[in-house]
Amino acid sequence: MRSDRTLNPQSDNQEPRSQTPATPATGHVALVGAGPGSAELLTLRGAALLAKADVVFTVREPGAELAKYRSTLLSHCHEDVKVVEPAECGGEIDALAVSHARDGHRVVRLYSGDPLFGCRGADLAAACREAGVEYEIVPGLSAVTAVPTYAGIPLMPEGVSEVRVVNAKDPGVDWTNQGEGTLVVMFPDAPDGEDARHSGPGYDQLCKALVAGGRPGTTPVAATRMGSTTEQTTVVSTLSRLTADIKAADAKGNNVPTPALLVVGEAAERQRDLSWFETRPLFGWRVLVPRTKEQAASLSEQLLGYGAVPEEVPTISVEPPRTPQQIERAVRGLVTGRYQWVAFTSFNAVKAIRERFESYGLDARAFAGVKVAAVGEQTAAALRDFGIQPDLTPPPGKQSGAGLVEVWPPYDAELDPIERVLLPRADIATETLAAGLSDLGWEVDDVTAYRTVRAAPPPAPTREAIKGGAFDAVLFTSSSTVRNLVGIAGKPHNATVIGVIGPETAKTAEEFGLRVDVTAPRTSVSALAAALSEYGAAQRAEAVAAGKPALKPSQKRRGRRRKTV
Repeated sequence: MRSDRTLNPQSDNQEPRSQTPATPATGHVALVGAGPGSAELLTLRGAALLAKADVVFTVREPGAELAKYRSTLLSHCHEDVKVVEPAECGGEIDALAVSHARDGHRVVRLYSGDPLFGCRGADLAAACREAGVEYEIVPGLSAVTAVPTYAGIPLMPEGVSEVRVVNAKDPGVDWTNQGEGTLVVMFPDAPDGEDARHSGPGYDQLCKALVAGGRPGTTPVAATRMGSTTEQTTVVSTLSRLTADIKAADAKGNNVPTPALLVVGEAAERQRDLSWFETRPLFGWRVLVPRTKEQAASLSEQLLGYGAVPEEVPTISVEPPRTPQQIERAVRGLVTGRYQWVAFTSFNAVKAIRERFESYGLDARAFAGVKVAAVGEQTAAALRDFGIQPDLTPPPGKQSGAGLVEVWPPYDAELDPIERVLLPRADIATETLAAGLSDLGWEVDDVTAYRTVRAAPPPAPTREAIKGGAFDAVLFTSSSTVRNLVGIAGKPHNATVIGVIGPETAKTAEEFGLRVDVTAPRTSVSALAAALSEYGAAQRAEAVAAGKPALKPSQKRRGRRRKTV
């Protein structure tokens, strides 16, 4: 420990200076705009500050979609972050944020949209300034511009040079003096219970006020709710008909409840031509993927691109083999040159071998001199992630054990120095590949690399959603996913679209009394997702051609369960 003399040099005849307590380190407050509803709209700066935060004050969560939005935002934080709910603050959020910062913490206060546009970030900034706390304001996408963009509404189309923004919560708004350009109305919410004094005038009163103020009743208007989320819905109408058209949309299942954003003017009419988000083929579809998050990552990402809301529900649990000696001998054989080939038939097989290698301190270099085969796209991707490029895969449309046998070279004693093939698989795998390789003259070591057991049942709300038709589609990627999902959660509702990866899975689904609606053209999860997308697009096009709303399957259910054939 250094002495005071070292830290504060003094002459020998001076009295030591008195020591005063060090001033506590001052923290930092970041006011971060998180966008209007999609967590993907968070800025890079906002994500960086969340990653460093000690304390995060979250956005409010008025519905399930925004709860997911908030959860995704918090995924940027480290595990030890303290999360403070707005409801816990008793109206003292700003004071608590400043208090945490004065204790030396890095604080992030999240705002829906932009902190200084429609939110009260200025109050927190002033409180920080008064307290002498360093602060930063990170802009976010405001609903004023982002929601119309997600709806396909250009606020300043050709010929329109003015945009006005009005907060309908302000009781002093003069609706008779709003110009002729585009008018964006924030919070046009109808009064609702205790919050009536903080709400807008409601659609009917607002439209009447604008007509009374000089806007023609034929003026185009668009009401968009839950903008930028997969619950977004837009109703395009006119000032004189908006209320009636919203009621009609509600009656058809295309609900447009509050909160919403209103766009008034010629710009609103462009929505029918420029709508890009709500017209995605699977927009808003809740799709059940009976796989683990690890296995379902690429499939879920693809579904998100089609506008769907994927939800992973594991149907199997992967366990180590009961007796590990067999797989341990196989790994030693790989290292010592016992095998000419290794054939991987699943993502889990690659994972099992990789984990065994890493436990021994080995990596992909131990495969040097060994040829590697993969049964399909997902398995090949898992191998590449391990650092191994497969030497052999079956062609598209034949990605199965039988397809791999078709392209596998026969054993040739003159060309092949080693005749042995390692086949690490699940304990319940079929014999098709092993038998086919034996017929080609190879010696096959069929080794249990992992066991598959039925997963625990999903939570009760998920089980009820499956049986009650709240899911729009279920994608089965194997026969075992059919058997296990029905076993742990029950049969999907009759209105739910059933998609399968191939003929064998379709056969199993039909044996369980399920109507198969979509079959992948080739044995691939990517092809399965694309096939479901095409199905959804066809359903939407059919509804539009008939002049009907494009309802999701879950909106068509009539309360019947699927009957066993």
